[in-house]
Amino acid sequence: MTKTVETEGALETRGIEQVPDHERTAKTRELFPTWVGANISVLLLTMGASLVVAYHLNIWQALVVAVAAPVVSYGLVGLIGIAGKRGGAPGMALSRAVFGQRGNLLPGSLIWVARWGWETINAVTGAYAMLTILDILFGIRANSVLDMVTLLVFVVATFAISGLGINAVQRCNKYATYLFGVFSVLVLAYLVANTDWSRVMDHSAGSTAAVITGIGMIAAGGVSWIPTAPDFTRYLPRTASSKAIVGTAVGGAGVVVLPMVLMGAVMAVATPDLASASDPVSFLGEILPTWIAVPYLFIALIGMLLINSMSMYSAGFTAQTLGFKVPRHWAVSVNAVISLVFGGVLMLVATSFMGSFIAFLSLLAVAFSAWVGVFGADMFRRTEYDGRAMADTTRASAYWYQGGFSPAAVAAWAVGLVSGLMFTTSDWFTGPLATNNVIGEYGLGWVATIVISGGLYLVLPKPAAARPAGTTEPAGERTAAGV
Repeated sequence: MTKTVETEGALETRGIEQVPDHERTAKTRELFPTWVGANISVLLLTMGASLVVAYHLNIWQALVVAVAAPVVSYGLVGLIGIAGKRGGAPGMALSRAVFGQRGNLLPGSLIWVARWGWETINAVTGAYAMLTILDILFGIRANSVLDMVTLLVFVVATFAISGLGINAVQRCNKYATYLFGVFSVLVLAYLVANTDWSRVMDHSAGSTAAVITGIGMIAAGGVSWIPTAPDFTRYLPRTASSKAIVGTAVGGAGVVVLPMVLMGAVMAVATPDLASASDPVSFLGEILPTWIAVPYLFIALIGMLLINSMSMYSAGFTAQTLGFKVPRHWAVSVNAVISLVFGGVLMLVATSFMGSFIAFLSLLAVAFSAWVGVFGADMFRRTEYDGRAMADTTRASAYWYQGGFSPAAVAAWAVGLVSGLMFTTSDWFTGPLATNNVIGEYGLGWVATIVISGGLYLVLPKPAAARPAGTTEPAGERTAAGV
């Protein structure tokens, strides 16, 4: 990122307030390593294996999934990221303009809680990577105490990076991108030379429903980044290319998701129990030789660390929009403690990591998609955001609307959320409409959530933004009530 007043030093002090135009000097190309770093996860290998083992897809169908998933999910990430250059503020702060100062607390709280689970999964995966490295190099076997020590080390490191701010996060992502690329090529070369390709190519094809469901499973990770996309684009100038914002998101994710998912699908031939393993990391030590496995696990560890740092970075903003009157880096600490506690429970109690993970993904996608539908639909009519109105949480705010709520946004969000859950199937919850229809059987509950919430918001009458006496109406608020 180009150096500015706020990003020159190691510690970023800016919170949810609007970034002044003179500080918005970043370049869209600098977003590429951000979205690469957001996907450096060995969980993609395990999910790729799930396509073969659980969904019964062949390698060509896995290729379709690996291409389509990042295009769909990170296409939405890029589109919502455009709001960041328009408003110069984090996503959940911009959301106040849509839902109202009080209304924003509803989706904000749900997204914050859902992010706890995402950060817990990442922290546990990072801890497992550390445990596997210790086992391979020193023969140290995992136990309950060591589990908690590695989890603590991972969470503390995550807090340190995310607490520093966007400059530290993006700088780490840049170097991690290069390392990941080098070692992924090594892993790919090893698989090409040592895989029984006749077994891979002879695998029978799965159903179309399984392909579409697989796309949704892989895309769910990207969907979780959509509300935070403006957090990483708010330092872009207003003149930044919208096409470039979308392109860097899709491209950065695609160069990781495509090879990782395909490698996982190929690995499933040699290790068919990979998708159901209780530990999503240690299989690398069994499949790959030590000289590849150890450095690759280090890269996986760094990747999970960066993913969690990005998540906690944005979670700090979400906590601030919910009313926590603390600096962003202290707000981050709340999520750090929560991921430590929940991570400990998952490592010590849960019997199936991947089963819990996939069930969580299916519900996570719906929880985030309800906000995406409303916020995305609002972007059709709003090109600017009033920084003073976003910061003012009193009745004088232009975004107070009716009692602090935008009835159209809150109603559309709630209806979309409930509708999406009704079509969703998971190990934890199955909706009443999850069978005997295309939406439920094809795993499209999260898509239905976006369509229903967004479509309903477009047709419902919207309240006009209040305008304090003596002020000029912002360009983006020139809409009358009922339009």
